[in-house]
Amino acid sequence: MNKIDQTLISALRQNARASVTELSHRLGVSRTTIRTRIDKLQESGKVVGFTVVLEGDDDDQPVRGVTMIEIEGKGNDAIVKRLSGFSEIQAIHTTNGRWDCVVEFATQTLGELDDFLKRLRLIEGVANSETSLYLATVRSSRGARR
Repeated sequence: MNKIDQTLISALRQNARASVTELSHRLGVSRTTIRTRIDKLQESGKVVGFTVVLEGDDDDQPVRGVTMIEIEGKGNDAIVKRLSGFSEIQAIHTTNGRWDCVVEFATQTLGELDDFLKRLRLIEGVANSETSLYLATVRSSRGARR
């Protein structure tokens, strides 16, 4: 991925609905270049989709945060597969260092969060976990903040 692709992706993260003309002016390249780059990014799998973030999306599930998970032995794939079935989980990231996975979650209430964490900790092979709640989101690539 070159500098134009990186700048294009940054622009699309800020506004995925920006027109090809708008993007070409912003990046200082032709409309054909923009269209070709977007097509290639999609074909290569680097860009897998576009989304809409609504004004109230953060409010729909006000209890949000991350749980870092330590996994015993070599059960990483099995645990990631089990985690994929949790409706509260928005993203699963495998990592290096002390924690093997970082899970982003969202629930309606603290009670739902408590239930989610109890079920997560019962998964065989989960050795340890640590959870942090998001207090405020000041910047997100999911959409522009006002």
